[in-house]
Amino acid sequence: MLKAEDIFRPGAFPEYTYISRTSANSGLTYEFRLNQAIKVSGFLTSLVGPSKMGKTILCEKVIGLEHIVEISGADFDEGTDFWKLVAAKAGLSYEGQFTSEQEITEVGSKFSKKETFALTKDKIIDYYKEKELVLVIDDFHYAPEVKRMQIAQQLKDAIRRGFKTIVVSLPHRADEAIRQNADLSGRLSLINMEPWTVKDLEQIAKVGFEQLGISIDTSIAGQIAVESLTSPQLMQYICLNICTILEMDRKGCNAVKQEILETAYRYTTANFEYGEVISLMKKGPNTRGKSRNKFRTKEGYEYDMYELIVKSIAENPPIMQLEFEEVKGRIYNLLADGCEKPKPQAIRDGLAKLQELLGGREDIFRVLEWKERVLYILDPLFLFYLRWGR
Repeated sequence: MLKAEDIFRPGAFPEYTYISRTSANSGLTYEFRLNQAIKVSGFLTSLVGPSKMGKTILCEKVIGLEHIVEISGADFDEGTDFWKLVAAKAGLSYEGQFTSEQEITEVGSKFSKKETFALTKDKIIDYYKEKELVLVIDDFHYAPEVKRMQIAQQLKDAIRRGFKTIVVSLPHRADEAIRQNADLSGRLSLINMEPWTVKDLEQIAKVGFEQLGISIDTSIAGQIAVESLTSPQLMQYICLNICTILEMDRKGCNAVKQEILETAYRYTTANFEYGEVISLMKKGPNTRGKSRNKFRTKEGYEYDMYELIVKSIAENPPIMQLEFEEVKGRIYNLLADGCEKPKPQAIRDGLAKLQELLGGREDIFRVLEWKERVLYILDPLFLFYLRWGR
């Protein structure tokens, strides 16, 4: 008998709740697009889509986990040897020593000597081809800019020799180093993954709960889908926690009811570690002894600019991408009638300083980007935690 953890798998390939989607632009499934792309010899595949949208799961579905060698852009610094890392991830020793024995037949004696070896790029490429491996460079945007350019140069010659590679990145931080490389012009298969719709996400809940014998109304599935912030991973998380609550209830309930949802959302945030991120955002950059302006809200609290920005991001409806006017409107809507409002330029400056504050830290702190008058929330799990965490 299948268990909830077999059906809803937020951290692994969802065998029973995998939902195939069709691109609105091409009318083709993403599975077909990716399968088509990797079969074209001499082409590099660029897979672009928002975070936690199932890009890696798509690769596993099409290529097979046993044929994927995955590298993250965060694995690179400016001094990283690209081919050494590519070899290591495939289980190859890039360089080392071995001992050889030789026999001198006239005197019947033997001697040994140590020799060094180092794999060449060609041998690594041949190994990948022989084993039908595909290199997937996830979160390409996390690699230093100089390194991204170097990687593009390395891939230019490798793909011509049949080395299959997929570069995965975010839409607004797209792989400029790949697209703008003149040598790769005409040799790029670009797949833009559109965000999941509420209807797509609803299918995860409907298909999964049906296999567990639990009923769920479309309206309830839709509410969960909205809170999942276009992320199938988050949808899987929430559905799994709903099952856990129903099991703990021990009343034999076989339906998902409205009253369980908020509890499930809060339980889901238990394993998300964004508390320090939010504290840092609210604190903002060092004031160097200067006091900040405070603004009174409708609830009677006084917040500075950074606290207002954080609170505005968490407001309804949950959205992963906010135009500046939307951010400003949310902030003004929080403030008490007659209260002094921050000037638009002060809000823009606050957003820029927040990005600067978060950008130089560990990956978990890279939760937003302020670019060209648009605030991008990079991580749906962060926004969900901001809305429902303690």
